[in-house]
Amino acid sequence: MEKKRDFVVRFAGEGGQGMVTSAEALAQAAAQVGYHVQTFTTFPSQIMGGPTWAQTRISTSPVLSAGDDLDILVVFNKEAYDTHSPEVRDGGVILYESGEFHLEAGSRLLGIPFEELGKTTGNPRAANMVVLGALAHLVLWPERYLKDFVSKRFARGRQGDEAIIAANHKALDLGREAAGKSGFVLGELEDPTPPAGEQLLIKGNDAIAIGAIAGGLETFIGYPISPATTILVYMERNLLGEGRFVYQASSEIEAISAIAGAGYAGRKAMTATAGPGLSLMSEALGLAWMAELPLVVIDVQRGGPATGLPTKTEQSDLLLALTPAHGDSHVPVIAPGTVEECFYAAMHALNWSERYQGPVIVLSEMMIAERAQNIPRPNPDLVGAENRNVYRGSGDYERYEGNTVSPMPIPGGPGSYVANASEHDPRGDTTHLPQRHVQMMERRFAKLAVLEDGTYESKNNQYSVALLPWGGSKGPAEEAYPILLQQGLNVAWYYTMFLNPLPPGLLDELRSKDLVIVPELNYLGQFSSVLRALGVKAESITQYTGLPFKVRDLVTQVTQRVGARVGERVTA
Repeated sequence: MEKKRDFVVRFAGEGGQGMVTSAEALAQAAAQVGYHVQTFTTFPSQIMGGPTWAQTRISTSPVLSAGDDLDILVVFNKEAYDTHSPEVRDGGVILYESGEFHLEAGSRLLGIPFEELGKTTGNPRAANMVVLGALAHLVLWPERYLKDFVSKRFARGRQGDEAIIAANHKALDLGREAAGKSGFVLGELEDPTPPAGEQLLIKGNDAIAIGAIAGGLETFIGYPISPATTILVYMERNLLGEGRFVYQASSEIEAISAIAGAGYAGRKAMTATAGPGLSLMSEALGLAWMAELPLVVIDVQRGGPATGLPTKTEQSDLLLALTPAHGDSHVPVIAPGTVEECFYAAMHALNWSERYQGPVIVLSEMMIAERAQNIPRPNPDLVGAENRNVYRGSGDYERYEGNTVSPMPIPGGPGSYVANASEHDPRGDTTHLPQRHVQMMERRFAKLAVLEDGTYESKNNQYSVALLPWGGSKGPAEEAYPILLQQGLNVAWYYTMFLNPLPPGLLDELRSKDLVIVPELNYLGQFSSVLRALGVKAESITQYTGLPFKVRDLVTQVTQRVGARVGERVTA
């Protein structure tokens, strides 16, 4: 039997039964021995209970998506079995908690009393290790993979560590033995080829936080909101030392107002929120745009509008992020598409805010925020940290003169001015004169030209039809792309995380295409509408289920869209 190079397992049940713990432990163990991994988690918004599932994909090559079909489904109750069993591929296996419910014997059904076996180890929380032991047998994993992981994880230098390790080792053995009695084997998973260089297993939110710190972040003020809260928690634990300040505000309005003040005072400042919080920040973002105050907002998108789907993923805040304030404004937006890009997006966002002196929004997504993935150790030197141009002159200074970015005075230094939310003259004094409004409006928009250094990816750009994903839809689209080429579709590939302003070279290329297909997780087709306003013949493939695209669905829909366009040309 040919060895497997890819393996997808899903854990499903009620919140609090350890699905996320199991998925992440499996990913950690696999990454530790050199596999590529990616997790995906979805759960309801209540603290405990409710349908929850977590998925881990393990591969001998880099993982681009969570995977379409399941090799193994682990279910902890009958509802989870009924919901998820249709997604198990032919030849896959379903493991179920036989102490909770009973299923009629089937060729690919394996009942194991996880909880009961776990308790026999002396550790009442060892049921998940029983599950992992069973999984290891099904893909013929060497026993040492999981046991070495357990030993490393629980060797913390505390009293009782050895007993915990021994109990978990026993649980792994019990799971392996129970699965072995069934005679089921999926096929041996090929040995890993460890990636070159140092790897980190990290989640998107943590990568954003680390990138911001590497970019010189000094002030972080946030308010807890799913799915952005863990950025605040990370900052509270790690943004430490002289000149660093972290604070949990009482509201999103307080958070954005405080970092606007920090930006005015010369600090590199950031907050993190989700769609509802970004809505509340609208007025203060208008202030930062008008007064030219550097700051960064991380918006971890979730299903909306209103409270919407707090723990599901979506890409529906783009239009809000581009124009968050009333009146004419156009805020720079960076949207990372992978966990690795989250690190660099945070650095670029701080640099952009310092360079053009204004607010920048980073659009992440729940599916990236909660995803654990092994990535190459990020290198801050690839981006470098920029600092704003500070005014060091003397005498009178007209802060807002001209259509270019001017040196920014810092309180306590030379160049006094008014940081005014009202329309103002070059010194910052309020004015309602039409010619001043025209002058300042043109200045604010002209400054965006200094941000046209974003990079982009392109492949096969000779083709007249292009695929252009953005944000977290990059992974499924990137996995679908070679399949489309293999099927004979002549489709170009483009991608950038710099959505506003778009790299000028990319925009020029997109304008030359007969059709640009944009996969995005929203109802309105937001990015394609932006592109059409820029002169691009763009159409969206939309999905708004709260879940990411499946690769096979993208292949089908892109094929249909390209086929329809070819048919139109033939008919014409």
